[in-house]
Amino acid sequence: MLHGVAMRSLDGLDPAALPMEALVAAGEPVVLRGIARDWALVQAGRRSTADALDYLRGFDAGVPVQYSFGAPEINGRPFYNADFTQLNFEVRRGVLGAVLDEIAGTFDVPRPPTYYVASLLIERALPGFAQDNDAGLAALGINASASIWIGNRVTASCHFDTPDNLACCAVGRRRFTLFPPDQIDNLYPGPLEPTPGGQVVSVVDFDQPDFDRHPRFREALASAQSAVLEPGDGIFIPSMWWHHVRSLEPFNVLVNYWWRSSPAFLSSPLPALQHAMWALRDLPEREKQAWAKIFEYYVFGPGERAGQHLPEAARGELAPFDESQARRVRAQLLGRLNR
Repeated sequence: MLHGVAMRSLDGLDPAALPMEALVAAGEPVVLRGIARDWALVQAGRRSTADALDYLRGFDAGVPVQYSFGAPEINGRPFYNADFTQLNFEVRRGVLGAVLDEIAGTFDVPRPPTYYVASLLIERALPGFAQDNDAGLAALGINASASIWIGNRVTASCHFDTPDNLACCAVGRRRFTLFPPDQIDNLYPGPLEPTPGGQVVSVVDFDQPDFDRHPRFREALASAQSAVLEPGDGIFIPSMWWHHVRSLEPFNVLVNYWWRSSPAFLSSPLPALQHAMWALRDLPEREKQAWAKIFEYYVFGPGERAGQHLPEAARGELAPFDESQARRVRAQLLGRLNR
């Protein structure tokens, strides 16, 4: 597998004083070595995998959790069937303790089935866990819920997320390979639905890339950055950066935090993308180009440009959004879509 250049790393950081504001402003991925080294789960995993499993079992609230299960034939890669019409795994529900037991039963299997508990909210499923396993973002003024990812050797296909992301490797090692947002065309995104994890993924097999089918992937590799995270390491993944994540051990646990720097009353961009595809993509080319200019003027250009020649009282949606204006626009859009 090709990985790209080594990602920038910061060592010796004080876990209680992470420079998150500067990292977000820089907009570049960076490995944060050792920021979770003192977590109780990290310490348990360093003693043994059995200790890590027992530690997690001690917080299990017994609530049903959703997880992915794939036959040995998928080789740890939740993905698609040959024609991309169906997923190659099934979604199951169970109690976390039982799922941990099933994962433990795969440790000595040469070609095990895939188990993957993805993006499980810690507050709901593991109450009390965060007391001794937390990145301290709240103290930095960042409101981010913590999620946990548990599995055996799993490969998360290359994808992007809209929020900023701090991910902390707690048990096992993980390899991250990242690409900047402008590489989307070279990564060959798959269907918008269904998706293996709720987000569009690259269809390129990073282990055995088919450059005849995906020749532009060579260009993406020229922009790739890669790093292996050890237990206790973290990584900051800026919003919209594509990332491919491979778990390298028989048992792996990661904790991550997603947050947006924009106000909570702003809508998610993903529905806007879907609506634009519906409304604009299949128009005649002349009309599409005209709308591209309009979007550049109102959306992608300087935020103040469209309304700056108008009196402030007349700007309406051309002025920066506040919570009240966001509610009004939401109501207008719902009314129009429901006609």
